Amino acid sequence: MYVGRFAPSPTGPLHFGSLVAALASYLEARSVKGKWLVRMEDLDKPREQPGAADAILRALDALGLHWDGAVAYQSRRTSLYQDALERLRAHTYPCGCTRSEIADSALASDGARVYGGSCRGGLPQGKTARALRVRAQGEIRFTDRVQGPQAQQLERDVGDFVLWRADGQFAYQLAVVVDDAEQGVTDVVRGADLLDSTARQIHLQRLLGCATPRYLHVPVAMNAAGEKLSKQTGAEPMDAGRRGDALRRAFAFLGQAATDDLAEGLRNWDASRIPARKAAR
Repeated sequence: MYVGRFAPSPTGPLHFGSLVAALASYLEARSVKGKWLVRMEDLDKPREQPGAADAILRALDALGLHWDGAVAYQSRRTSLYQDALERLRAHTYPCGCTRSEIADSALASDGARVYGGSCRGGLPQGKTARALRVRAQGEIRFTDRVQGPQAQQLERDVGDFVLWRADGQFAYQLAVVVDDAEQGVTDVVRGADLLDSTARQIHLQRLLGCATPRYLHVPVAMNAAGEKLSKQTGAEPMDAGRRGDALRRAFAFLGQAATDDLAEGLRNWDASRIPARKAAR
């Protein structure tokens, strides 16, 4: 059975950009009579806004995007992430590098900084572990259902990446892989800002022996300045009183016929019409 999910971070209320991702994942699941789950990615407590999780759920409900089962909260699932870390022990190592040291020793890859592996051979004398990294090796290839064929050489393009920090923080990459596997997610529909994370997640899935879902990355909604819509860039919260306008805009953004009728939009849903671009206004 198809199992999809919407996994927002409760750093602010639902806005147009997050609505686009929610609507696409909902419609994909419902179009094949599958399950649609909601999971709050609330591991980053300093960035979490009080009341945001409940506000997001109320907005989804007001829009008619009703989920199956209980809402999952990552902050209540840390024992699962700890178990996964234990299973990955042979593939990880402690890292004692500070941010400035990482910046100084980083390898350049297409303008991005990649961790140079300073602690791969063991912690330098006098260093204490600040994080746990997983070795990133090999090439990952997959085909995204909207963005097409993708390839990433992990060691060159990403480098060994963090799974856990000494302050007890589990990394997003680990948590999302564990959650998707544990919840039986078969299809991931989300924004294209997470496209570059997918190879890392597939790498972890393979190390953990988890199935790899199908992926579909929709364009990210941008503001007039070319920035991703978010709380940080001043994205306006969804107004429940303007539900019809929000749905019409979201359907049109996804390449579908504009409608304020969710049932009509579901009947006519065609993922092949989603524009194959990473961002749009």
